[in-house]
Amino acid sequence: MSSHSSKKVIYAALVGNFLIAITKSAAAAYTNSSAMMSEAVHSIVDCGNQGLLLYGIKKAKKPADKAHPFGYGMELYFWTFVVAILIFAVGAGVSLYEGVSKVIAPHPVTDIYINYIVLGVAVIFEGAAWMVAFKAFRASQSDPSLIKSVLKSKDPTIFTVLFEDTAALLGLLVAMGGLFIGDLMGIPEMDGIASIVIGLILASTALLLAYETKGLLIGEAASEEVVKTIEEIVRAKVEITGVNETLTMHMGPQDVLLNLSLDFKDDISAAEVEQAVTALEQEIKTRLPEVKRIFIEAQSGMD
Repeated sequence: MSSHSSKKVIYAALVGNFLIAITKSAAAAYTNSSAMMSEAVHSIVDCGNQGLLLYGIKKAKKPADKAHPFGYGMELYFWTFVVAILIFAVGAGVSLYEGVSKVIAPHPVTDIYINYIVLGVAVIFEGAAWMVAFKAFRASQSDPSLIKSVLKSKDPTIFTVLFEDTAALLGLLVAMGGLFIGDLMGIPEMDGIASIVIGLILASTALLLAYETKGLLIGEAASEEVVKTIEEIVRAKVEITGVNETLTMHMGPQDVLLNLSLDFKDDISAAEVEQAVTALEQEIKTRLPEVKRIFIEAQSGMD
């Protein structure tokens, strides 16, 4: 997935969440609904999150220097992890606090139909943003299983926005359900219960996002397909008799570090080894553009 496609998904989510946040905040202040307030905070947090993801994409593009010889690609992973923390600490925290407060000291929601209208409009906006994120994720999907594709994905921007939008849609449905049941049955506590459920949804989303981003932060290997292609290229070289190790690590979504330990024939010269290494590097980078840096350790053949 290119950074251009990632930005398109983030901008779509940012515009939608900004419009929704303003509408929800006004409705929450007017109707005194805890569930609506939780939804407003959720949308505001999401706006900040999309800003952080855009910042991470920008920082990740900085060229390598002496302080960071392998580049700044992992900046994107770091800021995605910060997004997970914000969802958990602010989004889930405020929602749970609002919900518990409303359950302890319930008060009726005024002008409930305004809430219905605002939530209905929000579902449309969020649904449109979710479709953009889902289509982008499907385009980059590496496995028929959605869950496996998320686990294999090296670009956190796409699945982060997809997670956020999914949580937002679920939260909107919960808020509408809580308001409807509370109004129908005369149970004002349902507004607070809905807010608590929204908080739990956000907390679960944050934990899942943090877990997946942690793997990228500490260093994940390239996909099995990439490693298999590398080893196929290596084994096709007549000068090479064996592959001892193939070590890869993602320094960014489209930035793979490769270290190879290879056995070369005993009867070839140092110049021939150098030529073989140069040809090998060129072919790997041509077939796999995401492999940016290659380090090859040459060893003599071992019986």
